[in-house]
Amino acid sequence: MGVFDRVERKLENAVGGAFARAFKGDVQPVEITARLQRELDSEAKLLTRERKLVPNEFRIGLSAHDYDRLTPYSKTLNAEIIPQLTTYAGEKGYIFNGPVAIEYAQDDSLPIGRFTVTSAAVAGVVDAGARAADAAEPSVVSPLRPVSLVVEVNGVRHPLTAPGVTVGRGTEADLRINDPGVSRLHARILVVDTPAGPQLSIEDLGSTNGITVDGVRTRQAALRQGSRIEVGSTRLSIVSPVNDV
Repeated sequence: MGVFDRVERKLENAVGGAFARAFKGDVQPVEITARLQRELDSEAKLLTRERKLVPNEFRIGLSAHDYDRLTPYSKTLNAEIIPQLTTYAGEKGYIFNGPVAIEYAQDDSLPIGRFTVTSAAVAGVVDAGARAADAAEPSVVSPLRPVSLVVEVNGVRHPLTAPGVTVGRGTEADLRINDPGVSRLHARILVVDTPAGPQLSIEDLGSTNGITVDGVRTRQAALRQGSRIEVGSTRLSIVSPVNDV
């Protein structure tokens, strides 16, 4: 049994009885779950070879009829769908930019039994009050604090903000380094905003001379404050401006 089949079966077992009585011939919960999974697949954006960023906020458009019949069950439905989406994302190597939230909206242009899905990858953290509330309630989010880390090259500091910067000698690189040992597009520093704070990593983009992180030659590595990166004969450092205050 595949991932999708397990999710569908679990959702059916959890809320199928109530919805079967209320939604005969109308929009079904398993249809929404399947559509949200396809939304993750179609909107996934490559971060590294193993990780992809996917939407975390979803808006379900429903006909007036389906909206009236679905919304009384929305808390129960979300309490099942959100954990299943999280599990599905984990098995597929997907990363959410913030807490998962699903809202339902009435769309009078839709016929009964049809629905639409729009999504967005929204960086945010769950407010302390929202964490204490029922998990099925709509999430209360506040913007993430700006990434406080910067990359320092030859005494010059460059801010690190999502989704990150490319490093190289060519004009196509975001951070240009005049070093003959550096390839035109040498490496990418990735910045991913998460509820736990920004996560940094670096990956080699097929350079000639490779990269070294904290003295270890590597193709890909996580970064943190104090990390030392060597490309060609140039050293880059990950530092926090806060420490200068």
